[in-house]
Amino acid sequence: MRLGTAVTDPSQQFASPLENYTRRGAEQDSRYFRELAYRERPVLFVVGLPLHLSGDESPKSREARRFGAWLTELTSVPVVFFDERFTSTEAAQLLAAGGLTKKKRQARLDMLAAQILLSAYLESPDRGQPMLDQPPPTSLSD
Repeated sequence: MRLGTAVTDPSQQFASPLENYTRRGAEQDSRYFRELAYRERPVLFVVGLPLHLSGDESPKSREARRFGAWLTELTSVPVVFFDERFTSTEAAQLLAAGGLTKKKRQARLDMLAAQILLSAYLESPDRGQPMLDQPPPTSLSD
């Protein structure tokens, strides 16, 4: 499974795509996300929650929640879940409009979907406490 990542600026006004990561197994995934947390110093991870059109959760939603719990346990960084419906579709439409080859669109799809998700979260009036109110992690442990 490939995951797209995105980051925001210190003022939390803009989201930018960061990179894609293809999951490779527990040990390599742990190493990647620890390094990501150390390098980027996030105060919060926003994990996309796949929902049905009705808004109900799906089996994929439960996978996302397990992933979020694992990510918090691994990095000590809090996780919030945010509705990811249509982010990949919107990203695909934007990339298609850009005239890129299918291979180049696919390479950018997940990062752009992550950027769209993070932008939507940042713009959401009900996102809760501002991320800046939470202290960033100071260290990572094995």
